[in-house]
Amino acid sequence: MYRTMVTARLVDEAAFRLNRQGKAPFVVPVSGHEGCQVGTAWPLRQGHDIWVPYYRDVAVVLIAGMSPYEIFLGLFAKAEDPSSGGRQMPSHWGSRRLGIISHSSPIATQIPHAAGIAYAAKYRKEDAVVGCWFGEGATSAGAWHEGLNFAGIHRLPIVFVCENNRYAISVAQPMQMAIENVADRAAGYGFPGVVVDGNDVLACYGAMKTAVERARAGEGPTLIEAKTYRFFPHTSDDDDRSYRTREEVQQAKDQDPITRFGEELKGAGVMDDAAIEAVWAETKPKVDEQIDQAWNAADPDPETLGRHVYFEADDG
Repeated sequence: MYRTMVTARLVDEAAFRLNRQGKAPFVVPVSGHEGCQVGTAWPLRQGHDIWVPYYRDVAVVLIAGMSPYEIFLGLFAKAEDPSSGGRQMPSHWGSRRLGIISHSSPIATQIPHAAGIAYAAKYRKEDAVVGCWFGEGATSAGAWHEGLNFAGIHRLPIVFVCENNRYAISVAQPMQMAIENVADRAAGYGFPGVVVDGNDVLACYGAMKTAVERARAGEGPTLIEAKTYRFFPHTSDDDDRSYRTREEVQQAKDQDPITRFGEELKGAGVMDDAAIEAVWAETKPKVDEQIDQAWNAADPDPETLGRHVYFEADDG
Protein backbone atom coordinates (compact mmCIF):
# COMPACT_ATOMS: atom_id res chain seq x y z
CA MET A 1 0.00 0.00 0.00
CA TYR A 2 2.71 2.45 0.97
CA ARG A 3 4.74 1.72 -2.16
CA THR A 4 1.69 2.26 -4.37
CA MET A 5 0.97 5.60 -2.70
CA VAL A 6 4.59 6.66 -3.24
CA THR A 7 4.46 5.53 -6.88
CA ALA A 8 1.32 7.59 -7.49
CA ARG A 9 2.95 10.67 -5.93
CA LEU A 10 6.12 10.25 -8.04
CA VAL A 11 4.05 9.78 -11.21
CA ASP A 12 2.18 12.97 -10.37
CA GLU A 13 5.27 15.06 -9.71
CA ALA A 14 6.93 13.79 -12.89
CA ALA A 15 3.84 14.53 -14.98
CA PHE A 16 3.80 18.13 -13.76
CA ARG A 17 7.48 18.56 -14.57
CA LEU A 18 6.89 17.18 -18.06
CA ASN A 19 3.95 19.53 -18.50
CA ARG A 20 6.12 22.53 -17.67
CA GLN A 21 8.74 21.23 -20.12
CA GLY A 22 6.13 21.11 -22.89
CA LYS A 23 6.21 17.31 -23.12
CA ALA A 24 2.84 16.59 -21.48
CA PRO A 25 -0.15 18.58 -22.75
CA PHE A 26 -2.52 18.15 -19.83
CA VAL A 27 -2.13 16.77 -16.29
CA VAL A 28 -4.75 15.90 -13.68
CA PRO A 29 -2.96 15.67 -10.30
CA VAL A 30 -3.48 12.95 -7.73
CA SER A 31 -1.34 14.34 -4.87
CA GLY A 32 -3.38 14.35 -1.67
CA HIS A 33 -5.78 11.64 -2.87
CA GLU A 34 -3.41 8.69 -2.55
CA GLY A 35 -4.86 7.49 0.76
CA CYS A 36 -8.49 7.32 -0.33
CA GLN A 37 -7.63 5.84 -3.71
CA VAL A 38 -5.33 3.08 -2.46
CA GLY A 39 -7.60 2.28 0.47
CA THR A 40 -10.78 1.98 -1.59
CA ALA A 41 -9.20 0.19 -4.56
CA TRP A 42 -7.32 -2.39 -2.48
CA PRO A 43 -10.26 -4.74 -1.61
CA LEU A 44 -11.25 -5.25 -5.26
CA ARG A 45 -9.88 -8.30 -7.04
CA GLN A 46 -7.45 -7.54 -9.84
CA GLY A 47 -8.48 -9.13 -13.15
CA HIS A 48 -11.88 -10.11 -11.76
CA ASP A 49 -13.81 -7.06 -10.55
CA ILE A 50 -14.58 -4.00 -12.68
CA TRP A 51 -12.96 -0.59 -12.22
CA VAL A 52 -14.72 2.60 -13.33
CA PRO A 53 -12.36 5.41 -12.28
CA TYR A 54 -12.38 9.12 -12.99
CA TYR A 55 -9.55 11.24 -14.32
CA ARG A 56 -7.73 11.82 -10.98
CA ASP A 57 -7.47 8.11 -10.13
CA VAL A 58 -3.79 7.38 -10.74
CA ALA A 59 -3.49 5.15 -7.66
CA VAL A 60 -6.71 3.29 -8.49
CA VAL A 61 -5.46 2.24 -11.93
CA LEU A 62 -2.06 1.32 -10.48
CA ILE A 63 -3.81 -1.13 -8.15
CA ALA A 64 -5.94 -2.42 -11.02
CA GLY A 65 -2.69 -3.42 -12.71
CA MET A 66 -1.71 -0.49 -14.93
CA SER A 67 1.98 0.41 -14.84
CA PRO A 68 3.57 3.88 -14.81
CA TYR A 69 4.83 3.02 -18.31
CA GLU A 70 1.24 2.56 -19.53
CA ILE A 71 0.12 5.74 -17.76
CA PHE A 72 2.82 7.75 -19.54
CA LEU A 73 2.04 6.12 -22.89
CA GLY A 74 -1.34 7.80 -22.52
CA LEU A 75 0.15 11.10 -21.39
CA PHE A 76 2.44 11.15 -24.44
CA ALA A 77 -0.32 9.87 -26.83
CA LYS A 78 1.70 6.86 -27.99
CA ALA A 79 0.50 4.06 -30.25
CA GLU A 80 0.57 1.43 -27.48
CA ASP A 81 -1.41 3.55 -25.01
CA PRO A 82 -3.81 0.95 -23.54
CA SER A 83 -6.57 3.48 -22.95
CA SER A 84 -7.04 4.65 -26.52
CA GLY A 85 -3.98 4.12 -28.67
CA GLY A 86 -3.14 7.79 -28.28
CA ARG A 87 -6.60 9.05 -29.29
CA GLN A 88 -8.00 10.18 -25.95
CA MET A 89 -7.14 12.96 -23.52
CA PRO A 90 -4.64 11.98 -20.81
CA SER A 91 -6.08 10.39 -17.65
CA HIS A 92 -9.07 8.86 -19.43
CA TRP A 93 -8.13 5.39 -18.25
CA GLY A 94 -9.19 2.23 -20.02
CA SER A 95 -7.95 -1.34 -20.35
CA ARG A 96 -9.92 -4.32 -21.58
CA ARG A 97 -7.19 -6.62 -20.22
CA LEU A 98 -7.52 -5.18 -16.69
CA GLY A 99 -11.25 -4.49 -16.64
CA ILE A 100 -10.81 -0.70 -16.45
CA ILE A 101 -13.69 1.11 -18.15
CA SER A 102 -12.89 4.42 -19.81
CA HIS A 103 -15.02 7.44 -18.95
CA SER A 104 -16.01 10.46 -20.99
CA SER A 105 -14.92 14.00 -20.18
CA PRO A 106 -18.38 15.28 -19.13
CA ILE A 107 -18.59 14.96 -15.37
CA ALA A 108 -20.50 11.99 -13.87
CA THR A 109 -21.20 10.22 -17.17
CA GLN A 110 -19.31 7.13 -15.97
CA ILE A 111 -21.78 6.60 -13.11
CA PRO A 112 -24.75 5.31 -15.18
CA HIS A 113 -22.22 3.23 -17.14
CA ALA A 114 -21.01 1.67 -13.89
CA ALA A 115 -24.59 0.93 -12.82
CA GLY A 116 -25.28 -0.69 -16.18
CA ILE A 117 -22.17 -2.85 -15.89
CA ALA A 118 -23.20 -3.92 -12.39
CA TYR A 119 -26.68 -4.76 -13.71
CA ALA A 120 -25.12 -6.93 -16.43
CA ALA A 121 -22.96 -8.72 -13.86
CA LYS A 122 -26.00 -9.45 -11.72
CA TYR A 123 -28.09 -10.54 -14.71
CA ARG A 124 -25.36 -12.94 -15.82
CA LYS A 125 -24.87 -14.18 -12.24
CA GLU A 126 -21.19 -13.22 -12.36
CA ASP A 127 -19.26 -12.94 -9.11
CA ALA A 128 -18.02 -9.42 -9.87
CA VAL A 129 -18.21 -6.14 -7.99
CA VAL A 130 -18.00 -2.75 -9.71
CA GLY A 131 -16.02 0.08 -8.12
CA CYS A 132 -16.97 3.56 -9.33
CA TRP A 133 -15.01 6.68 -8.31
CA PHE A 134 -15.82 10.39 -8.73
CA GLY A 135 -15.41 13.78 -7.10
CA GLU A 136 -18.06 15.54 -5.03
CA GLY A 137 -18.74 17.89 -7.95
CA ALA A 138 -20.16 14.91 -9.86
CA THR A 139 -22.89 14.51 -7.24
CA SER A 140 -24.57 17.68 -8.54
CA ALA A 141 -25.06 16.12 -11.98
CA GLY A 142 -28.27 14.43 -13.06
CA ALA A 143 -26.36 11.37 -14.29
CA TRP A 144 -25.16 10.77 -10.72
CA HIS A 145 -28.74 10.63 -9.44
CA GLU A 146 -29.83 8.35 -12.27
CA GLY A 147 -26.98 5.91 -11.67
CA LEU A 148 -27.46 5.68 -7.90
CA ASN A 149 -31.24 5.47 -8.19
CA PHE A 150 -31.00 2.59 -10.67
CA ALA A 151 -28.39 0.81 -8.52
CA GLY A 152 -30.58 1.13 -5.42
CA ILE A 153 -33.72 -0.16 -7.13
CA HIS A 154 -31.97 -3.26 -8.47
CA ARG A 155 -29.67 -3.84 -5.46
CA LEU A 156 -26.66 -3.94 -7.73
CA PRO A 157 -23.15 -5.19 -6.81
CA ILE A 158 -21.47 -1.79 -6.90
CA VAL A 159 -19.62 0.55 -4.56
CA PHE A 160 -19.74 4.28 -5.28
CA VAL A 161 -16.71 6.18 -3.96
CA CYS A 162 -16.86 9.97 -3.68
CA GLU A 163 -13.39 11.52 -3.30
CA ASN A 164 -14.52 14.76 -1.69
CA ASN A 165 -11.66 17.28 -1.97
CA ARG A 166 -13.95 20.25 -1.19
CA TYR A 167 -13.66 21.92 -4.61
CA ALA A 168 -15.42 21.05 -7.87
CA ILE A 169 -12.66 22.76 -9.82
CA SER A 170 -13.04 26.24 -8.28
CA VAL A 171 -16.46 25.87 -6.62
CA ALA A 172 -16.30 25.18 -2.87
CA GLN A 173 -18.61 22.56 -1.40
CA PRO A 174 -20.98 25.01 0.38
CA MET A 175 -21.75 26.52 -3.05
CA GLN A 176 -22.43 23.04 -4.50
CA MET A 177 -24.78 21.55 -1.93
CA ALA A 178 -26.74 22.45 1.18
CA ILE A 179 -25.56 19.41 3.17
CA GLU A 180 -22.30 18.63 4.90
CA ASN A 181 -21.98 15.01 3.83
CA VAL A 182 -22.55 13.61 0.35
CA ALA A 183 -23.00 10.20 1.99
CA ASP A 184 -26.26 11.40 3.59
CA ARG A 185 -27.85 11.21 0.13
CA ALA A 186 -27.51 7.43 0.01
CA ALA A 187 -30.57 7.02 2.23
CA GLY A 188 -32.67 8.51 -0.56
CA TYR A 189 -31.65 5.63 -2.81
CA GLY A 190 -32.19 2.91 -0.23
CA PHE A 191 -28.65 1.88 0.63
CA PRO A 192 -25.97 2.83 3.19
CA GLY A 193 -23.79 5.93 3.04
CA VAL A 194 -20.49 6.02 4.92
CA VAL A 195 -18.22 8.99 5.70
CA VAL A 196 -14.52 8.22 6.15
CA ASP A 197 -11.30 10.16 6.63
CA GLY A 198 -9.88 10.11 3.11
CA ASN A 199 -6.37 10.77 4.40
CA ASP A 200 -6.41 7.56 6.44
CA VAL A 201 -5.68 4.72 4.00
CA LEU A 202 -6.59 1.97 6.46
CA ALA A 203 -9.90 3.61 7.38
CA CYS A 204 -10.72 3.82 3.66
CA TYR A 205 -9.72 0.19 3.24
CA GLY A 206 -11.97 -0.88 6.10
CA ALA A 207 -14.99 0.97 4.72
CA MET A 208 -14.44 -0.38 1.22
CA LYS A 209 -13.83 -3.96 2.37
CA THR A 210 -17.17 -3.95 4.17
CA ALA A 211 -18.92 -2.44 1.15
CA VAL A 212 -17.36 -4.90 -1.31
CA GLU A 213 -18.29 -7.87 0.87
CA ARG A 214 -21.82 -6.52 1.10
CA ALA A 215 -22.06 -6.11 -2.68
CA ARG A 216 -20.62 -9.57 -3.34
CA ALA A 217 -23.15 -11.10 -0.97
CA GLY A 218 -26.03 -9.65 -3.00
CA GLU A 219 -26.92 -6.96 -0.47
CA GLY A 220 -26.63 -4.06 -2.91
CA PRO A 221 -24.68 -0.81 -3.24
CA THR A 222 -22.86 1.41 -0.77
CA LEU A 223 -21.88 5.07 -1.10
CA ILE A 224 -18.53 5.89 0.52
CA GLU A 225 -17.53 9.52 0.96
CA ALA A 226 -13.80 9.95 1.57
CA LYS A 227 -13.00 13.45 2.85
CA THR A 228 -9.68 14.47 1.34
CA TYR A 229 -7.90 17.38 -0.37
CA ARG A 230 -5.91 17.92 -3.55
CA PHE A 231 -2.59 19.65 -3.05
CA PHE A 232 -2.19 20.91 -6.63
CA PRO A 233 -4.59 22.82 -8.89
CA HIS A 234 -7.54 20.95 -10.41
CA THR A 235 -5.50 20.41 -13.58
CA SER A 236 -2.34 21.84 -15.10
CA ASP A 237 -4.57 24.48 -16.76
CA ASP A 238 -6.06 25.71 -13.48
CA ASP A 239 -4.86 28.52 -11.20
CA ASP A 240 -6.09 27.53 -7.75
CA ARG A 241 -4.78 30.76 -6.19
CA SER A 242 -7.96 32.41 -7.44
CA TYR A 243 -10.18 30.44 -5.07
CA ARG A 244 -8.12 29.13 -2.11
CA THR A 245 -5.32 30.52 0.03
CA ARG A 246 -1.79 29.15 0.29
CA GLU A 247 -2.36 28.82 4.04
CA GLU A 248 -5.30 26.49 3.44
CA VAL A 249 -3.27 24.32 1.08
CA GLN A 250 -0.38 24.13 3.54
CA GLN A 251 -2.74 23.14 6.35
CA ALA A 252 -4.01 20.29 4.18
CA LYS A 253 -0.45 19.17 3.42
CA ASP A 254 0.08 18.78 7.15
CA GLN A 255 -2.33 15.83 6.82
CA ASP A 256 -0.50 14.28 3.86
CA PRO A 257 -1.83 10.70 3.63
CA ILE A 258 1.59 9.29 2.70
CA THR A 259 3.29 10.90 5.70
CA ARG A 260 0.46 9.80 8.00
CA PHE A 261 0.63 6.21 6.80
CA GLY A 262 4.40 6.19 7.14
CA GLU A 263 4.11 7.32 10.75
CA GLU A 264 1.45 4.67 11.39
CA LEU A 265 3.66 1.95 9.92
CA LYS A 266 6.58 3.10 12.08
CA GLY A 267 4.37 3.17 15.17
CA ALA A 268 3.26 -0.41 14.44
CA GLY A 269 6.85 -1.56 14.00
CA VAL A 270 6.25 -2.52 10.35
CA MET A 271 8.75 -0.01 8.92
CA ASP A 272 11.39 2.38 10.18
CA ASP A 273 12.83 5.58 8.71
CA ALA A 274 15.42 3.64 6.71
CA ALA A 275 12.77 1.37 5.18
CA ILE A 276 10.59 4.35 4.27
CA GLU A 277 13.50 6.16 2.64
CA ALA A 278 14.35 2.97 0.77
CA VAL A 279 10.87 2.80 -0.76
CA TRP A 280 11.28 6.31 -2.20
CA ALA A 281 14.85 5.64 -3.31
CA GLU A 282 13.90 2.37 -5.02
CA THR A 283 10.69 3.59 -6.62
CA LYS A 284 11.84 6.86 -8.19
CA PRO A 285 14.40 5.40 -10.64
CA LYS A 286 11.89 2.74 -11.68
CA VAL A 287 9.29 5.41 -12.47
CA ASP A 288 11.86 7.54 -14.28
CA GLU A 289 12.95 4.56 -16.37
CA GLN A 290 9.37 3.83 -17.41
CA ILE A 291 8.84 7.48 -18.32
CA ASP A 292 11.87 7.36 -20.62
CA GLN A 293 10.60 4.15 -22.21
CA ALA A 294 7.18 5.70 -22.81
CA TRP A 295 8.68 8.89 -24.27
CA ASN A 296 10.73 6.83 -26.73
CA ALA A 297 7.85 4.52 -27.69
CA ALA A 298 6.38 4.65 -31.19
CA ASP A 299 3.89 7.34 -32.12
CA PRO A 300 0.57 6.29 -33.72
CA ASP A 301 0.56 5.69 -37.48
CA PRO A 302 -1.59 8.46 -39.05
CA GLU A 303 -3.17 5.81 -41.29
CA THR A 304 -4.82 4.26 -38.22
CA LEU A 305 -6.72 7.46 -37.38
CA GLY A 306 -10.10 5.95 -38.24
CA ARG A 307 -9.68 2.86 -36.08
CA HIS A 308 -12.00 2.23 -33.13
CA VAL A 309 -14.74 4.34 -34.70
CA TYR A 310 -16.69 1.30 -35.91
CA PHE A 311 -16.71 -2.34 -34.82
CA GLU A 312 -13.76 -4.37 -36.02
CA ALA A 313 -13.60 -8.16 -36.03
CA ASP A 314 -10.31 -8.21 -34.14
CA ASP A 315 -11.88 -6.13 -31.34
CA GLY A 316 -13.36 -9.38 -30.05
